[in-house]
Amino acid sequence: MNREEELKNKYFDGVLSEKEKKELKKIISKDKKTAKELKEMDKLKEVIDMLEPVDPEKEWEKYWSSLYNKLERGIGWIIFSIGAILTITFFGFQFIKELIRDPHIALFAKIGLIALISGLAILFVSVVRERLTLSKTDKYSKEVER
Repeated sequence: MNREEELKNKYFDGVLSEKEKKELKKIISKDKKTAKELKEMDKLKEVIDMLEPVDPEKEWEKYWSSLYNKLERGIGWIIFSIGAILTITFFGFQFIKELIRDPHIALFAKIGLIALISGLAILFVSVVRERLTLSKTDKYSKEVER
């Protein structure tokens, strides 16, 4: 970068020393193109100064306060949970299907096994979902050194 570019950048950033200001004025008086560039830079800086930075946390709060977004997330979790429960229960039944078909095992024991597998599937999905949800907001686990 040459000296002129360096001075223009410092001008734009507002960090020119008095000596550098005088040096830049000499360049401007000799070169109209540089003067025009500085005017354009001033206009650009005015526009940039008018812009307000966006606070990402406020934007997320607005996003999650929307009823549609809450419903979408809730329905998604319900459908996912049902699918996971059905899948785990199916594979659990496949694991014990010989026991269920065995005519020597009492109906009461078969119903108990079915209830056990279904309950375990529901609890498993519930615990996994809870851990995923809490891991995002659990400040304690992030501060603990292991």
